[in-house]
Amino acid sequence: MGNEVSRRTFVRDSMWASAGATLSLGAAGAARADTDPSPAVPTATQNQLPQGKIGDMKISRLLLGGNLLTHYTHSRDLRYVYTLTEHYNTPEKILETLALAEDHGINTLVIHTVDSALRILQEHRRRGGKMQWIICPTTAMQPGLVQYGEHVMRMVDDGVDALYIWGVHADRMTSPEGIDLLGRAVDLVKANGVLCGIGSHALSVVRECERNQVRGDFYVKTLHHHDYRTAPKPGEAGDDHAEFPGYWCGLPDETVEFMQTVEKPFIAFKVMAAGAIPPENAFRYAFTQGADFILAGMFDFEIAQDVRITQKTFAEAHQRARPWYA
Repeated sequence: MGNEVSRRTFVRDSMWASAGATLSLGAAGAARADTDPSPAVPTATQNQLPQGKIGDMKISRLLLGGNLLTHYTHSRDLRYVYTLTEHYNTPEKILETLALAEDHGINTLVIHTVDSALRILQEHRRRGGKMQWIICPTTAMQPGLVQYGEHVMRMVDDGVDALYIWGVHADRMTSPEGIDLLGRAVDLVKANGVLCGIGSHALSVVRECERNQVRGDFYVKTLHHHDYRTAPKPGEAGDDHAEFPGYWCGLPDETVEFMQTVEKPFIAFKVMAAGAIPPENAFRYAFTQGADFILAGMFDFEIAQDVRITQKTFAEAHQRARPWYA
């Protein structure tokens, strides 16, 4: 993102453009065929979703994931799906999706730094959108953190609401030297006046951060069960993110158990194992097993149903073992 649009500019320009104020919802309320064949539901009202807090940020319990907006679909070896997503999620469709998500009460987006997508987020705010941004900088974390720090400052100036350490980076940083660098990156972000979380696929990252008292404000950690067809077979799952298609949370039972000891907000991602687990099943598991928030990639036509599922499964999750930390 460039520096031409600052936080002050977003505030000054935060009125809906008349052309963008009303969007045609089309098939937005259509349910996913594998979980709910019922007719589309009416448009939800603003702030319909339950919310929690991380620091001073009020965050909807369901967050919009950014991978589909950056066209990174985790579609295993079906490479054509990347192109299909790119042709569907055009810039204008992404703007419609952001507005639709807000209309259904989703107030926060999690995304990594893809310049084309971040320019669209700026346009959304110029049109009056209020979606909060939690962004993971993807600049390499070299000793000294000079380039990383410059990237963080650009993100802050461009209006990010919170940052987190990218899980692809953090998964490789469980050595003493790596944890030290990760901790200094967290402190650097917080010194710029925004919240900082820690992302990971590997449970060892959370364990080491807790053991070394890294000062992150929240965790963004994979969480899904292995009860689906392409799940890892016995003996295949390990602590770290596997380099073969089929799963993203290698140790779900151990993750659930360890996160009960973690007194920080927990955003669960990859809860549907990149589409292998139906959302109602996945959301119920994530909330009942300790997640404070669910991060889900959604096309526009999936938002209404996923909001409805979140309302239902969140209401059913209050007898869980892990306290709510947000």
